[in-house]
Amino acid sequence: MRIDAHHHFWKFDPSELDWITEDLTVLRKDYSPKDLQPILEAAGIQGTVLVEARGHIDETSRLLAYAEEADFVHGIVGWFPLIDPALDETLAAYVTSPKLKGARHAVSAEPDPEYMNREDFNRGVKALAERNLTFDLSFYPPQLESCLDFIDRHPNQIFILDHLAKPYIKAGEIEQWSRSLKALSKRPNAYSKLSGLATEADTDNWTLEDLRPYLETALECFGTERLMYGSDWPVCLLATSYERWIETFDDWISELSDSEQSLIMGETAAKAYRL
Repeated sequence: MRIDAHHHFWKFDPSELDWITEDLTVLRKDYSPKDLQPILEAAGIQGTVLVEARGHIDETSRLLAYAEEADFVHGIVGWFPLIDPALDETLAAYVTSPKLKGARHAVSAEPDPEYMNREDFNRGVKALAERNLTFDLSFYPPQLESCLDFIDRHPNQIFILDHLAKPYIKAGEIEQWSRSLKALSKRPNAYSKLSGLATEADTDNWTLEDLRPYLETALECFGTERLMYGSDWPVCLLATSYERWIETFDDWISELSDSEQSLIMGETAAKAYRL
């Protein structure tokens, strides 16, 4: 089974999705299962992981509703108030859904550079592990080094790095990011998604060759057993159609063995998210 491990749906409201600024015209509309399903069928994708994009508990409820509507959504990664003293009660109300697989908090958007070290935040992450929920890491490259101590505090938690931490592909910066990614990959409970890369390159002129050094670095660091394909649709539309992204990705993995391709294209995501 081929699985897209990272995409979004939303009912666009600028007050809820304030990161979608006026210049991001293609994203300022509703995106729902009926929009994605024919695209997935054409690409040969049978299952997906739906990820939060708003950072609000109301969205988690909405994502679960989408998952009930769309059989192809095999799991969701929601948002929870991890620093809330009442977190356990909140989680208890949501984990009854078999499609809830994990949580994400955009640490990259927090103004406090020490947010990962907050005791209440770490108590929240520990509560996720106790309920077998994964935690998606939403970082930028400078945060990769500083996240290692945070990850080491939670050896029983499955962490999944989104978008390879958004490397600076357009600028061609790779050395520091590569060192940090290698250090992260030494943690056996850390996985990564090969998603969201075209939007970090020259969105009008990118090619596979621009992305290849970053893809190859990730492969060297994590191996196929801890890497998973993702589209970041519809955000990817800022730089590429879904069709072009899957064609590019299939081109890149074509040199791998069939078993390695199967891991990246579905088996790793199924294992990490318990799909």
